[in-house]
Amino acid sequence: MARVDDQIDELYKGPLEAFTQRRDELVKTAGAQHASRIRRLRKPTRVAWAANQVYWRERRAYERLMSAGRQLRKAQLAALAKRTADVRGAADAHRRALADAVHAAEAIAARDGHTVDADRLSRTLDALSLAEAPPDAPGRLTRPLAPAGFEALAPAAARAQRPRRRS
Repeated sequence: MARVDDQIDELYKGPLEAFTQRRDELVKTAGAQHASRIRRLRKPTRVAWAANQVYWRERRAYERLMSAGRQLRKAQLAALAKRTADVRGAADAHRRALADAVHAAEAIAARDGHTVDADRLSRTLDALSLAEAPPDAPGRLTRPLAPAGFEALAPAAARAQRPRRRS
């Protein structure tokens, strides 16, 4: 299975315009056990592809963004729970990491002959970095993501604000 997963990763790492042809070739060589799974793989949109390339080609920028997103989420949850938190500092760090990741994605796309909608790219990377859980398979987005907004913190905020029971 790891071999097939590595081959799938190569699809998402590769040129956008070659995705469908390479996927179809992989279906033919993967064997019956994996063919239907591979056949269901969807070609990424340009925005999703560009976001994926940050993971594959600019891993430091990707990891910095994910870390900044975790820190911002943590600070926001702490503030909601009325604990001391540097939300502004975390938001500033996240904003800088997001700008760097967007810039990296745009540069990769340009080198590969693509233009991407910077707003949709920014929203996708923002949503990815602030998600409660990381994606199961990073680097394999197929469509842009939309930030969940502050309401995404509501379940965690409710847990944080719930009065503690005394034993």
